[in-house]
Amino acid sequence: MARIPSKEEILNWISENPTQTSKRDIAKAFGLKGAERIDLKRHLRALEDEGHLQKKRKGYRDPEKLPPVSVLQVLGPDADGDLYAKPLEWHGEGPEPSVLVQPRESDPALGEGNRILARLTEVDGEDHAYTARLIRRIGSNPLRVIGIFRKGSEGGRIVPVEKGSDKEWMVAPGEDHGARDGELVEGEQAGPRSRMGLPRARIVGRLGDPSAPKAVSLIAIHEHGIPDRFPDAVVEEADRMKPAGLKGREDLRDLPLVTIDPWDARDHDDACYAHPDEDPKNPDGHVIWVAIADVAHYVRPGTQLDREARKRGNSTYFPDRVVPMLPDRLSGDLCSLHEGVPRACIAVRMRIDAGGELIDHSFHRGLMKSPASLTYEEVQAAIDGEPNDKTGPLLEPVIEPLYAAYAALKHARGTRQPLELDLPERQIVISDEGEVTSVDYKERLDAHRLIEEFMVLANVAAAETLIRKKTPLLFRVHEEPNPDKLDALRETAEAAGLQLAKGQVLKTAHLNRLLGQAAGTEEAELINMATLRSMTQAYYNPENFGHFGLALRNYAHFTSPIRRYSDLIVHRALITAHGWGKDGLSPEELEDLDATAKHISDTERRSMVAERDTTDRYLAAYLADRVGAQIGGRISGIAKFGVFVKLDQTGADGMIPIRDLGSEFFHYDPDSQTLMGADTGTVVRLGQRVTVRIAEVTPVTGGLILELLDLEGEKLPKGRGGGRPRGKPGRSGPPKRKQAAARKKAQKTDRKVKRTRR
Repeated sequence: MARIPSKEEILNWISENPTQTSKRDIAKAFGLKGAERIDLKRHLRALEDEGHLQKKRKGYRDPEKLPPVSVLQVLGPDADGDLYAKPLEWHGEGPEPSVLVQPRESDPALGEGNRILARLTEVDGEDHAYTARLIRRIGSNPLRVIGIFRKGSEGGRIVPVEKGSDKEWMVAPGEDHGARDGELVEGEQAGPRSRMGLPRARIVGRLGDPSAPKAVSLIAIHEHGIPDRFPDAVVEEADRMKPAGLKGREDLRDLPLVTIDPWDARDHDDACYAHPDEDPKNPDGHVIWVAIADVAHYVRPGTQLDREARKRGNSTYFPDRVVPMLPDRLSGDLCSLHEGVPRACIAVRMRIDAGGELIDHSFHRGLMKSPASLTYEEVQAAIDGEPNDKTGPLLEPVIEPLYAAYAALKHARGTRQPLELDLPERQIVISDEGEVTSVDYKERLDAHRLIEEFMVLANVAAAETLIRKKTPLLFRVHEEPNPDKLDALRETAEAAGLQLAKGQVLKTAHLNRLLGQAAGTEEAELINMATLRSMTQAYYNPENFGHFGLALRNYAHFTSPIRRYSDLIVHRALITAHGWGKDGLSPEELEDLDATAKHISDTERRSMVAERDTTDRYLAAYLADRVGAQIGGRISGIAKFGVFVKLDQTGADGMIPIRDLGSEFFHYDPDSQTLMGADTGTVVRLGQRVTVRIAEVTPVTGGLILELLDLEGEKLPKGRGGGRPRGKPGRSGPPKRKQAAARKKAQKTDRKVKRTRR
């Protein structure tokens, strides 16, 4: 006869064998049979009554322990980058245990708020009680909404700031987080979404006055989940950094490497210098030096700085602020190539021939000291014959050789034929009070183009070096346009009386020929925009698929490690390839290159959308006091629900709702991107000139509603429906087809109600 185990032995067995906790499993483990199982059952019931065990279906478990397979909610990474989660099935009396999530390479990316089903392993001697391995993701983050809180007698509502969102969210009493009426808030979905009525939300954050200075970019930061505060541990790590010395570096301090940046630049991460090549085998050739801040020296793999930089992926730039990838101690100080201060750098020496072709190049880890920090405008003024006190002494020894080398690179660019889009960049000037004082287009100078060509050449040199040395890296990839998008571009061009070659392998030269045909005509902006829309989105990848837009086979980002994590990866790859130190690519980074590439491609897109939304909101705020004004523009987009117009002067995008387009029904053709009037045959297409009236402006969403006054200088003809657009006095009612559709819908609803009542 087997001995009946003690309560302590039973508890130990269940703890050590969490998958074998049924009465049968326990009896088998202790060799109990027949009447002995009755005693076991009595012991188990006593343990249950005492609270030591909890019966679940066919098994028992310790309520002070988590089940081996549990549902968890991800909390997000801590300061060390470790991913933690909290159990959603905790029944113990003490605090819920901490769970460390250990993702595998094949697991999907997990974010804060994700719910997962995970297999748990209990651990001892750690600051967490369990480790978790993902089985599957079973949910997603609660839906979030940024909006204006409108307080009511019973709770209130959130009016979303997202453009195009007209559905409000209901906030129950006690769920308003103390928010005041009119305050900008962040809410999250509360309970399941109902098919009927408004969705419910609870306010989780108060963001302040939506009309306050610089609230516009704050909305975008929260709406898109851009991290805008560095954890204390990251800042402390950055603050402990000290300037790099000469040890292990080449002394490049005698090279007059100058920085050339916008007048309002917050950091200087690249510097350049050029001089004639003295090699007789390279007549009229040039030597170009490009030095880049050695961020890798300060941001080492696996550190808290590194984890935070990877998490952000890149800096995000708004008209009124920058959300940097690195703390200011690095981005604005140690990694910024300030004038007259020794700074660590990784430099590339490149030799080009008289035609601008790259002959050879070499990389150097050095210490430099820039003699001058210059702006684009003062460099351009100097070469144009108006040097100032700063550029005057540098004109002959530094600036003129830079332009001579640029002339050669410009010749090579003409041969290579990268895509030559002419899309002026808007510049929104914000006052200290957060108001838009002006909207203009940035002037494109040769000084801008010079730096761009030097940076492109340096990026090519980095990619070619790492390929030659067989060192893994992240390429900047830009694939060929999708054939369907090319067909749409071709149709747009034909509608404008232009041609795009067909039936051959597409090259950027073909697109440049089309852009050249449109140059100087009224269709120029339309063709440039349509060409841009036909392009694929550039991204990062460990595999090299070339860069279509630049017409380059090998291309990587090397020149901006202060603001792009991709460039930091390339710097580390160069350190590894040259054996410069232990701060190169780590084994873990090599394993995660695919995941890193996808992550930073996503963060880049996130920043682009946030920047675009902020620009839209600032432009709407700028036009808010011009409601009722007439302004010219050009149709930039066609959709089933309306027409998009890019306004002259500001470049703001507004929409003419389809219901207000005219007094007839319009058929939408997605292939030709046109709208055709059902009665008059009037065709509305891309590129047409229009005069509109600003009907409605909503700065908090960036919404701009327009009213069409004329199309190509003429009023829209009236269809058989007659009358005026909806919402205007004098209209007798909707067209008959809409009355019939409304009757049909009402009858269908009535039938449903009757069936329900039965």
